[in-house]
Amino acid sequence: MKRFAVLLLTLAMAFCCSAPAFAAGTIEVTEDVSVSDDYDWTRFQGQNLTLNVYNWGEYISNGSDDSVDVVAAFEKLTGIKVNYTTFDSNESMYAKLKSGAANYDVVIPSDYMVAKMIAEGMLVPLDYSNIPNSKNIDAVYRDPDYDPTNAYTVPYMLCTTGIIYNTTMVENAPTKWADLWDEQYAGNILMFNNSRDAYAIAAFKNGTSINPETPEEVDEVVETLKAQKPLVQAYVMDEIFDKMIGGEAAIGVYYSGDAITMIDDNPDLAWVFPEEGSVLSVDCMAVPATSEHKEAAEMFINFMCEPDIGKANAEYIGYTTPMQKVWDILDEDLKYSEIAYPSEEVEAKEKVFTALSDEVNNELDVKWSEMKSYNEGGSGVVFLMLLLAMVALACFNIWRKLRKKPGISIEKKGPSPSKPLAMRSNDGEGPFRKGTHESIYLSYNCPERRWRFSPDDQAQRPVPLCGAGCGRPCPRLRHGRCFFQSAPHGVSGGQAGGADHPDAPACRKADLSYRL
Repeated sequence: MKRFAVLLLTLAMAFCCSAPAFAAGTIEVTEDVSVSDDYDWTRFQGQNLTLNVYNWGEYISNGSDDSVDVVAAFEKLTGIKVNYTTFDSNESMYAKLKSGAANYDVVIPSDYMVAKMIAEGMLVPLDYSNIPNSKNIDAVYRDPDYDPTNAYTVPYMLCTTGIIYNTTMVENAPTKWADLWDEQYAGNILMFNNSRDAYAIAAFKNGTSINPETPEEVDEVVETLKAQKPLVQAYVMDEIFDKMIGGEAAIGVYYSGDAITMIDDNPDLAWVFPEEGSVLSVDCMAVPATSEHKEAAEMFINFMCEPDIGKANAEYIGYTTPMQKVWDILDEDLKYSEIAYPSEEVEAKEKVFTALSDEVNNELDVKWSEMKSYNEGGSGVVFLMLLLAMVALACFNIWRKLRKKPGISIEKKGPSPSKPLAMRSNDGEGPFRKGTHESIYLSYNCPERRWRFSPDDQAQRPVPLCGAGCGRPCPRLRHGRCFFQSAPHGVSGGQAGGADHPDAPACRKADLSYRL
C-alpha cells in the first residue's frame, strides 16, 4: 500500500531525528503547539493585515472538544488577523472566486479543480522560499498530474469516498455502489450534492470512467443518476453530519475523514469502501491570483505544514495527512485507522479526478441541473394539483352563494371612511325587494368596544327597514364617526333624523366591519 509503505519506510529515519527536531529550535505558541524558530513569523506584526482564508466546512481544528484552535494560534504567533470562511463543494468555491464577489488569499480546492483553476489563470505560482515546511510533504505527493511542476499548490489532506450507514437501520449492509440503487433503501439514501462526486458513483456502478471524455458519456451516466433519484431522500454536503448522526437516514455517501467524525459521534454508524473502487482526492492549499497579501498567505500555508499544526488538524478532522512527520506523532487509533489509511487492496482500486474539457464540463453542469430538477411522473402530479385547485375553487364559490340569504347587503364603496355604504339586493333585482321588510344592522369595531347603532333610537338591536323603495337615504359614514342621515320609512319608535349617535366614539377606518 503506497501511502502506508512510504510512512513505514521513513519511520526509522524520522524516529532518529525526531528528538532533536522537536526538543529544540522551536517556539511555543500554545500549551499544545510549537513551531520552528528558524522562520520569521513576526515580520507582519503591527501592519493590521487580514487574510481571507476559504476552506471546506469542518476541515480545520477549531478549538472545540479540547482541540487546538489553529486559526487563533496563527493570529497569536504572527499578529495577522484571519477571516476564515467555508464552502461545501469545489464547484461552489470556484463559482464564488470566478464571480469576483470576494477576494481570498488562501483557498483549498481539490486536485481536479486545481487543474481547472491553473488553466484559467486563477492561481498564482508560489514562492517556496516562504514555505520551507513544504519539504515535509512526502515525495509521493509532489509533482502530481494536476500541478505537474509543483508550482501552485501544497497538499493539505487526502481523502477517499465511501458509504456510511446506520447498522441499526440497515438489515443488509451495503458492499458496493450499486447497492445505492436497491429499493430496500428507498427514502433513506443521502447522495452527494455536487456533480463530480455523484457522477463518479454512477460511473463506478456502470463500470465506466469517472473522467468522461465526451458529452455522450456524460448523458449515459446521468441517466443512471436519474433512475436513482426516486430512492434518494436528499442531496447533501455538510448536512449529512446531522442527518446520519441523528438517525434521520440509513445510508449515505461521503468522505473518509468526515466518516470518522460521524462514527465517533454515533457508534451505530459504520463505513465501507465499495467493491467497485473509490475516489482518492488531494485537497491543496493555493493562493488565488487576486490575493492582495501573497507573502502573508504563504506564511499561513507554511504554518499549516508545521508538524504540531498538521497533527492537530489530522486528529480533529480525521483525514489522511500527506506528511510523514505528522503521521509519526498521531494518536495510535487514527494512525492505524483503516478508514484514514486503507489497505493495499482498497488503494489498488482508487481512482483520481482529472480536469475535464470545457465541452464535457459544460455538458455535466447542464445535465446535473436537469437531473436535480427531474421528477418522474412530475407532469401528472402537477396536473393533479391543478385539478384539485380548480375543484376547491368551484366548491368555495358554491359555498359562498349558498351562504348568502335573500335580502339587503351592504358593501363598502371606496377606500375612504367618508365614502358611503351602498345598499343592494342579493337577488340582483334592483336595489330593493318590493313589498318586503328586511332586517339589517351595522356593526362597528371601535377601539373602546363593539357598537350596534339604530337610526331610530339608541337601542342596540336590528332595525326593521322598509324595502318598498321609499327613497330614504342609506346609512353613511362621515368624518370617521358613525352617522345616519335619517331613518327609513316605516320604522317603529319614531325617527332619529340626521344626527350622530350621541354615544358613538370615533371609529377607525381599519376597524370598520359590517354584516347582515
